[in-house]
Amino acid sequence: MRKLSMDELNRKSVEEFKESEKVPLIVVLENIRSAYNIGSVFRTADAFLLEAVYICGYSAKPPHKEIKKTALGAEDSVHWKGFANAGEAVEELKQNGYKVFAIEQVENSRKLHECNFDTNEKIAIVLGNEVTGVEQSTIALCDGTIEIPQLGMKHSLNIATAAGVVIWEIVRNFVPKFIEK
Repeated sequence: MRKLSMDELNRKSVEEFKESEKVPLIVVLENIRSAYNIGSVFRTADAFLLEAVYICGYSAKPPHKEIKKTALGAEDSVHWKGFANAGEAVEELKQNGYKVFAIEQVENSRKLHECNFDTNEKIAIVLGNEVTGVEQSTIALCDGTIEIPQLGMKHSLNIATAAGVVIWEIVRNFVPKFIEK
């Protein structure tokens, strides 16, 4: 076995990324304290060719040095939009035909591994503040909630880690469609 070279990875340029068909998944970030976490989500969004990142509330927005440090340029390739609050973002998403899910531990949440995502649906996920999570008022606006099953003592994940887990679980359904092209 040998590691692939950068040429063999077939990396897209910023322009190629912007022109590419995207996975119809938008990540909504609500009141994220750490700009490093926001940058990490941008990097994951770039890796999986997501449609956009919506940044809400007091979350830092590009250009920001801490976002830039962890995004490694993904803040330039991934489309993003800012909103005063997550409610405005959810409203716009629903008007545009998205099913919106809060990623949160709540009563009657669906376990991530039990979710079946249809590749014909447009999906958005809302991730909340590192301490308080997704606001209850935002949860009430969503079509449902998804919970990442956790087996240890903490039952909490860093927001960038939670985003990566959920994004991959959704995107893996789309991979065959994108690889065939």
